Amino acid sequence: MGIERVTIDMDHGRPPITIETGKLALLAGGSVTVQQGDTVVLVAACSAEPRPGLDFFPLQVDYREKFSAAGKFPGGYFKREGRPTEKEILTSRMTDRPLRPLFPKGFINDVQIMSGLLSADGVNEPDVLSILGASAALAISDIPFNGPIGALRVGRIKGEFVANPSNQDMKNSDLDLVYAGIAGKTIMIEGSADEISEEVLRDALTFADGVVKAQIAAQRDLAAKAGKPKYTPKTLQLVADDVLEAVKSFCGQERLEQTCTVLDKTERMAAQNALRDEMILALTPNYEEGQVPNLKLAFDEVVEQTVRSLILDKGVRSDGRAADELRKITCEVGLLPRTHGSALFARGETQALITTTLGASGDAQTYDIITGSEQAKKPFILHYNFPNFSVGETGRIMGPGRREVGHGALAERSLAKVVPADYTYAVRCVSDILGSNGSSSMASICGGTLALMDAGIPIKAPVSGISCGLVTAEEGDKRVFLTDILGSEDHFGDMDFKVAGTREGITGFQLDLKIAGLDIEGMYEAMLRNKTARLKILDIMQECLAQPRESVSKHAPQMRTLKINPDKIGALIGPGGKVIKGITEMTGAQIDIQDDGTVSIFAPEVSALEAAVHEVEKVSSEAEVGKIYKGLVRTVREFGAFVEILPGQDGLLHISEMADYRVNKVEDICKVGDTVTVKVIGVDERGKIRLSRKAALAEME
Repeated sequence: MGIERVTIDMDHGRPPITIETGKLALLAGGSVTVQQGDTVVLVAACSAEPRPGLDFFPLQVDYREKFSAAGKFPGGYFKREGRPTEKEILTSRMTDRPLRPLFPKGFINDVQIMSGLLSADGVNEPDVLSILGASAALAISDIPFNGPIGALRVGRIKGEFVANPSNQDMKNSDLDLVYAGIAGKTIMIEGSADEISEEVLRDALTFADGVVKAQIAAQRDLAAKAGKPKYTPKTLQLVADDVLEAVKSFCGQERLEQTCTVLDKTERMAAQNALRDEMILALTPNYEEGQVPNLKLAFDEVVEQTVRSLILDKGVRSDGRAADELRKITCEVGLLPRTHGSALFARGETQALITTTLGASGDAQTYDIITGSEQAKKPFILHYNFPNFSVGETGRIMGPGRREVGHGALAERSLAKVVPADYTYAVRCVSDILGSNGSSSMASICGGTLALMDAGIPIKAPVSGISCGLVTAEEGDKRVFLTDILGSEDHFGDMDFKVAGTREGITGFQLDLKIAGLDIEGMYEAMLRNKTARLKILDIMQECLAQPRESVSKHAPQMRTLKINPDKIGALIGPGGKVIKGITEMTGAQIDIQDDGTVSIFAPEVSALEAAVHEVEKVSSEAEVGKIYKGLVRTVREFGAFVEILPGQDGLLHISEMADYRVNKVEDICKVGDTVTVKVIGVDERGKIRLSRKAALAEME
């Protein structure tokens, strides 16, 4: 096969996207490179026969960046890339989610998609190129796939939408939308915004759809030139109709509906499990040994059909709520005595405990990045933890997985929009999920807002978030949107659309679909439903805590900001950092110095803060004309003495200014090492300081 390529033109002066195949990774099932500017991503897709005993689709998507792509060495001792970074994890998740709904139903072959950054120009972001490349690699491969899809980033600069804006352009954008979909339908969105309206986000989706159509046409052209015939899977994990009927007949519609509408989650699961076990015990003898179908899978499908039918045909949800009804919400703040801020937010059986910690600016998260500057800094971070007990289960205890990283990132970017950009403290929120039955990431946002306000952080406005679900009929156009979905409605439903925002507009969003796309008007309808719920939640949150506390916790680091002459920075640091290290060791304070002369001092208590401020001012202060100082005599000459009135700042005390009478000899008034009281009577254009003991004594009488 020869080299084939297609080119997708971009507007607003952005470089075109080129998709090429036939040159690299030729043994893969399908492989492409995607290039925009000098950023190049290689994506390869392979599949294998199903593993024995597998009853789910094992799609694995992995995106990795190598520092060599930007001509850099990895930081740290080991000069080899290690565990995936947060960005790599988030890109892997964004690549996975829009592809998953487009594989055939029951398809359980192993599919692995590997995406790697080969070249990075620091201008064009590779994450959306990875999504586009994964679609193209599948489209030309022999793997069954009901694509292709298009993918792009949408920014909004001065009110105008831009496709795949540069990194520099994104600094001026009030929207960061990663979009993936098919023609006319959205499959996945993820991003953040500066309190934009639902109408602006809808228009952004419409804009993205126009670009997606061109991307899909280009991929179809590439597949026509270089695509392989799709193979027919030997095995599909589907339940035979006769088995489904046998399960339905045994369980009975009435009993199925009863078990699916038990209000309490634990009791509901227990009732369903009891019915399932009873069914398996009764039906297993009907089949010959070794030919027993997967009755558990059949029962799960019957339960799914029952839950969906109840919602679509009878308007009945598992916990008895109306389609647009929120679960009971409770809030509490200040419940942990020693944290800087804390909040407990519960919505139904979903419960999140969030703590806020304030630190010095040096405590901000720093990390190496491939594109841009050598090191990035993040002063606001939110970490999300999902322990096994939150769903009443046991399991392996380990570090955060991809889901935890993804949920934490969604909550973080939704709240980061309201934390002041110039806030002196570094801020860390930790969300521990104590109970989970739907949308724990949104509970983290609501609780995170309360914890930030409890810590006295002057956020721009409170943020709340909620998830909107969807159930669609297999035939016809009937669909039902669900506000505040349960875990089972997420599992059995078609959509999990999370949106967070203030009263003014949207700050964060994420869409997962199990169906092959939702039209944009449907997306807009879900946004409006979400907005109504968010405002109700904000009302409840503000009854608990209406605004940030007036001051930070007494347990938080005490902070003071000073402004010094930039010329004094060297004196404050001292040779080899001797001066600033001395102040830190003496007071226990942490001192951060900016190039413009801004000095931030953090100390564990007020007394330490005052001591550190005093020492910094001693070093950095300027001599003020008319002010009296106690100085140390450093040098004596016939015409006078040089007195150090501030660290590193000497002034001349002339013999004529030593007393209100004639002084014959300087040593009659002072000697080296003496402390004398003097007044600054002048500073010339060269910075030379003139002192007067005579004037100081006269003023003190």
